[in-house]
Amino acid sequence: MPPKPPLRPAFRRVALVGKPTPEVAHSLRALRELLRARGCEVRIEKETEASLEPGGAGGEGATFDEIGRDCDLAIVLGGDGTMLAAARKLARHRVPLAGVNQGRLGFMTDIALSQMSEAVSAILEGRHVIEERALLEAEILRGKEAVLRTVALNEAVLTKGSQARLIEFKLTINGEYVYRLRADGVIIATPTGSTAYALSAQGPILQPTVPAFALVPLNPHVLSARPISVSDSSVIEIELLRAVDARAHFDGFALTDLHERDRLLLRRSADAIRFVHPPGYSYFTMLREKLRWSNAVGTKPEE
Repeated sequence: MPPKPPLRPAFRRVALVGKPTPEVAHSLRALRELLRARGCEVRIEKETEASLEPGGAGGEGATFDEIGRDCDLAIVLGGDGTMLAAARKLARHRVPLAGVNQGRLGFMTDIALSQMSEAVSAILEGRHVIEERALLEAEILRGKEAVLRTVALNEAVLTKGSQARLIEFKLTINGEYVYRLRADGVIIATPTGSTAYALSAQGPILQPTVPAFALVPLNPHVLSARPISVSDSSVIEIELLRAVDARAHFDGFALTDLHERDRLLLRRSADAIRFVHPPGYSYFTMLREKLRWSNAVGTKPEE
């Protein structure tokens, strides 16, 4: 009998995005060859291409807009910062993303480097799950003028600037007054971002499927101010009342200085990030491994 033709990959046009380091470049080359052997058309993000040897990518460098228009899947090699940057640029295109961890913790890049070939092969064979993650849509209003519009996958942060002085702000949800607070600032985190900056500020961990945002005060001047979780259908408004110096950050990328009476409006975006996970992915297994749960008390995970 003649040999069976190779199966059509679940994702035919695949983009590669990576942190420009020699280690990642080595993995990119190996992954590019694997994808081509599986019958995939491979595009390499324009800046990522520069991390390969001159001419090694065959002139295939693509912008994020081109990746969003032409590709079925983007595979990110690096850490969570690399994934965040790629996710923000591809959000409106709804291109699914898979992540190979070559960073530190890797909450979003969940494929271990040692399992890259096996996991990517399984994804191409259709043995994967796609999980949607919520995005924050942010707008800063100065009077009636919008001075910034952006999105955040992890968090929006209103905080003091270079001056070591508390800021004062008022928080409302769906037009209802919640509190007025003096603090270093406040974090509004998505479930994805609940394991990032918000976790360091003693905020709650939200399972990705929980339709909520976490509001986490930063060093509030009253002991009764505690993190709370609110519905992700809420419209959150934070008005800056008093500040010598204040700033807003979004995923650590977009940053703008704020003036007194500026208002930060936050709501769930109509767009979403789509993560592709290989077979066997478990959110709680990931938390147990990354946060070293159970290991701290010398026990072994349950079988």
